[in-house]
Amino acid sequence: MTIFAPSSRLSRRRLLQAAGATVAAPWLAAGHAATVAGGRPITLVVSYPAGGGADLIARIVAPRIADALGQSVVVENKPGASGQLAATQVARATPDGSTLLLDASSFAVNPSLFPKLPYDSAKAFTPLAVLVTFPNVLVCTPGFAAKSVKDVIQMAKAKPGELTYASSGNGSAQHLAGAMFEGRAGVQLLHVPYRGGGPAMTDVMGGQVPLFFANVASSLGHIQAGKLRPLAVTSMVRARSLPEIPTMAEAGVPGYEVLEWNPLLAPAGMAADTKATLVAAVRKALADPEVLGRVRQLGGDVFADATQQTAGKFIAAQQEQWAKVVRERKISVG
Repeated sequence: MTIFAPSSRLSRRRLLQAAGATVAAPWLAAGHAATVAGGRPITLVVSYPAGGGADLIARIVAPRIADALGQSVVVENKPGASGQLAATQVARATPDGSTLLLDASSFAVNPSLFPKLPYDSAKAFTPLAVLVTFPNVLVCTPGFAAKSVKDVIQMAKAKPGELTYASSGNGSAQHLAGAMFEGRAGVQLLHVPYRGGGPAMTDVMGGQVPLFFANVASSLGHIQAGKLRPLAVTSMVRARSLPEIPTMAEAGVPGYEVLEWNPLLAPAGMAADTKATLVAAVRKALADPEVLGRVRQLGGDVFADATQQTAGKFIAAQQEQWAKVVRERKISVG
């Protein structure tokens, strides 16, 4: 658990701004900013362990949200059950803004993989924002025979079900990226699930498994060191961190897009003014040049439109996309 308090620098600036705002808004004269939950600390529940991608994003944006609101933000990691433990805690929390969920793209996949979730993902939450997005990148062992995605497709069609790809586990983002590739490219691969992305990447670098739909943030250093060879990124536009690498569509698989992303959600039933205050704070946090720079260093980007309405539509579209993939590819976690 980590506590991020508002910075003293920002607090002083707020006081100066407030001093000149008494005519337009007299209540600001005391230096008060718009807060939620009566100004009490906000608990940001992160659905994955410390050190992971969701945790990194939480620790980048939490200090800036604390600054924007003028109140402390506590980052609490609650991993387990593909994000279900954290989501359950937030779904049952009081909707006063004191408890928020920072999840991953698995939030949109879980309803299809787990028919009996302990919450209704469509009704139990108020989407506040999609914070950031990251492309995946199809990487291979440096000595792998295929030099392009088209080569991979040719090899897979020549020997259906024999060409292997690694993932961090059944139902993981890497597994689903591979399953979508099979469907869009018209090939059959052999999925090799690991217990985590680290072991999967180690075996790909070692040549035990040739392919891996890796997160760009975790694989970029290995790519730059020559330990992995990138074939294509999974976004519709080229990645800032790998501008010379084609998109999957450019490489011969049209319409293919897989993103990893981090939504910020609150319990359902939140008052409109509380939602507005939180969304405004998030937008301010994401506009901070330091936040943008750190996210881009990781290979991602802030979401183009961090508004509640856009977030809800994006999440619904992702749920529909992955429900189709899970259904068509007959994916299960059993």
